[in-house]
Amino acid sequence: MPTASPKTPGWLDWHPSPSEPAFRLPPGTVDAHCHVFGPQAEFPFAPQRKYTPCDAGKDQLFRLRDHLGITRTVIVQATCHGTDNSAMVDAVRAAGGRARGVASVRPDVTEGELLDLHAAGVRGVRFNFVRRLVDASPQDGLRTIAEKVAPLGWHVVLYFESADLPDLEDFFASLPTPLVVDHMGRPDVTRPVDGPEFSRFLRFVGAGDVWVKVTCPERLSATGPAALDGEPHPYADVVPFGRRVVEEFPDRVLWGTDWPHPNLTGHMPDDGLLVDYVPRIAVTADQRHKLLVDNPMKLYWPGEEI
Repeated sequence: MPTASPKTPGWLDWHPSPSEPAFRLPPGTVDAHCHVFGPQAEFPFAPQRKYTPCDAGKDQLFRLRDHLGITRTVIVQATCHGTDNSAMVDAVRAAGGRARGVASVRPDVTEGELLDLHAAGVRGVRFNFVRRLVDASPQDGLRTIAEKVAPLGWHVVLYFESADLPDLEDFFASLPTPLVVDHMGRPDVTRPVDGPEFSRFLRFVGAGDVWVKVTCPERLSATGPAALDGEPHPYADVVPFGRRVVEEFPDRVLWGTDWPHPNLTGHMPDDGLLVDYVPRIAVTADQRHKLLVDNPMKLYWPGEEI
């Protein structure tokens, strides 16, 4: 057995004992953004990865799912695994119909490989434009991928930072699939929610077939407070941004835990408190049901009963 690579220095492991949420998730809730890492001994990390995480396999993910009261999950390929989707596909299959996957593939992916992924439960591909995580995201190759997955009814998940949207939005608009934006496009929450940068993002969403994950306040927050030690109002600086997106696009928003929270450096949040964050951005029962149940079911399990 190959020797396991040591974790990236300073790596924060997932929270070992998340609290029980005070907010009770509605039946059928979907965690539309989570990951699995390895375990490394079974699913080695990609040689070209930018980080080496802790193990965070399907067994730990499913325990957290059940602890939080989540019904289904969407498992997004982690960049530490590159385009080897084995760990993600293994987790999706092990969920017995209660999971879908979002893959990372190369432009030369074959129709047969895509059909195999579809049969396993994959329904989208992820394009990563965050420079610290990928060396380059050549647009011609990504367009080729989008054209190959469009006939399957898949969507493209976009991970980018808000400052880069002006250079990317024409390319995004040219893609022949629905788009799903990770983490609200990573806005700078120190700027006004009604300022030009976030307003541009909202116009981009409104102009196309674009869905938005109102996820990762722990990743976006500049002033906190952190979701730790029973804090009842974490990430207050992110709340106005999440609430604005939910209010403007109630039928195209998604929520997820982002477990096991890769590449956080300041703190590792309590996942139970992240559930309690939900009613602060989705303030009515109707908004919460759309965010947590109706919208992800429509995107990932169309036509299926909850």
